[in-house]
Amino acid sequence: MLKLPKRKILRQKQEFQKVYRYGRSFANRYVVIYVFTANGLEDKVGFAAGKKLGNAVTRNRVKRLLRESYRLHQDLIDKRFCLLLVGRKAAVDVKMAVVEKAFLSLGRKAGIFRQEAK
Repeated sequence: MLKLPKRKILRQKQEFQKVYRYGRSFANRYVVIYVFTANGLEDKVGFAAGKKLGNAVTRNRVKRLLRESYRLHQDLIDKRFCLLLVGRKAAVDVKMAVVEKAFLSLGRKAGIFRQEAK
């Protein structure tokens, strides 16, 4: 069983801002992925859901879906990338499988998966 260690999660506002500002973004209907390569932030991931999505319960559910999608496939992701996964409004009313499929398709588009995983 794969775990998502706390040391891999972005926590500080400066780290989030750096990924937002300098990272490349890839989006689909359910998820936006920011991909950033930098020293010190390798193999880290952040999860975000803005207030436009709804109340705290709704935002936390979207972040849980994003976290689980990442956790299930973290062994496939190249370690040099820092990722930021942002939930979109359409992700509020869908099941886990839909968000996971959206994450995988964006990951392939962004090229974050290791070569042997393809």
